[in-house]
Amino acid sequence: MSGAVEPAIREGGPAPRAGTRQWAALAVLMLPVLLVAVDNTVLSFAVPALSLELAPSGTQLLWIVDIYSLMLAGLLVTMGGLGDRLGRRRLLLVGGAGFGLVSILAAYATSPELLVAARALLGVFGAMLMPSTLSLLRSIFLDPGQRRLAIAVWSSAFAGGAALGPILGGWLLEHFWWGSVFLVNVPVMVLLLVFGPLLLPESRDPAPGPFDLVSVGLSLAAMLPVVYGVKALAKSGASPEALLCLVAGVLFAVLFTRRQLRRPTPLLDLRLFRDRMFSVAVASNLLSVFALVGFLFFVSQYLQLVLGLSPVEAGVRLLPGLLAQVAAALLAVLLARHIRVPILISAGLLAAAFGYVIAVGLPVDGGAARLVLAFAVLGAGVGLAETLTNDAIVGAVPPARAGGAAAISETAYELGAALGTAVLGSVLIAVYQRDLVVPTGVPGEDAESARETIAGAQSAAAGLPTELATTLMDNARAAFVHGMSVTSAIGVAIMAITGISAAVLLRRRRG
Repeated sequence: MSGAVEPAIREGGPAPRAGTRQWAALAVLMLPVLLVAVDNTVLSFAVPALSLELAPSGTQLLWIVDIYSLMLAGLLVTMGGLGDRLGRRRLLLVGGAGFGLVSILAAYATSPELLVAARALLGVFGAMLMPSTLSLLRSIFLDPGQRRLAIAVWSSAFAGGAALGPILGGWLLEHFWWGSVFLVNVPVMVLLLVFGPLLLPESRDPAPGPFDLVSVGLSLAAMLPVVYGVKALAKSGASPEALLCLVAGVLFAVLFTRRQLRRPTPLLDLRLFRDRMFSVAVASNLLSVFALVGFLFFVSQYLQLVLGLSPVEAGVRLLPGLLAQVAAALLAVLLARHIRVPILISAGLLAAAFGYVIAVGLPVDGGAARLVLAFAVLGAGVGLAETLTNDAIVGAVPPARAGGAAAISETAYELGAALGTAVLGSVLIAVYQRDLVVPTGVPGEDAESARETIAGAQSAAAGLPTELATTLMDNARAAFVHGMSVTSAIGVAIMAITGISAAVLLRRRRG
């Protein structure tokens, strides 16, 4: 995707500075970024409501939440290749139109299966949106200082959108039904379709090489089985199905890698990973999003189903985390002028780990303030790390390869979001199901519903005698909170190892 960078960069000389039109174009590019990030997490606050309405199983619930990010991650590189050929602005607008239409389908889904299908289609059209944004940003902002600031704003849209999702979802659920969380996409996409053609330049690769359908198939065949296998492993243990999926995914990943390294114009240029700064930044990017989305998977359920807050009350509790993310993303630009970037990236990752430390051992009652602090610390760490890793990914490669670097950065983001839910969400559900004690007297169908999810326990309790319902919900809350503690401890370990590894691997780099 070498065509992502405009000729002005390749020809050398002083880079022109962006003016009013270019900053207005950045505002347009933030529309799809914000919505894709919101859609990664907005559903988390609708989980209790849609669980009561559609009654999905625990596995179906996980698919409803993470199939969107999974499809995005699987198709970003493919859609980046199409953007090279068709034009990145054109693909952005096609994706915007499709995203808006499918959002209406998701809003009025009448079954878990239909909602999974709609979420998958949202992922397909979302993948059309994302490869264009960072590549267009790179071609619009040619001055390095302005580019870092633009990437900070772009990253704050990602970070802010991920945290805004539950807050927006909480307000909508307070006033409307669960499907309203999807309808908010429609007017934003209309704005993109109106202002995109006016402010965004077209950009395409004049010589992109042949489009490799075999590599497209191999990339999907590698990603889908791995994530499914991780979920099955966390839920049911080392079952033959889970192990078979993992082995198949790894096998296809090896085949995909070999094909990319042998082709003169690969679908995904894996040679970029030979640069240590690039590879560490990609891994840090993925795992910081993994930490954020994995945290958000259980925080909404804790606030609503354990503490009994309304959706709006729960959403307000996350506002400090949202502000911390955005502030840290913008502050990163100033800090990077005085502190080495590798140190800042490591500090952000370790801050995310400390956020998880605060969440370990939350009480069943009265833990809201502590959770707010945990999310604010985690959000600040993720906001700091995300800005600098995205800038490092683009800056670690020659300008001619910036488009490929952008696709890898976005793929890491979406894969991190999918794995955050798949891994940490599956661990939480597995611990919940193991620890839940269903009291004697609960009918078999209600008992099975309670064992699936805490929302299922709440639904079952609604039809039971008061004393029996109270016992069931007390047990469900205790099991869920213990699952949160186990999940948070895993989050601590993952983020601490990532932060320390980044510091060690980049200790000899400058800048």
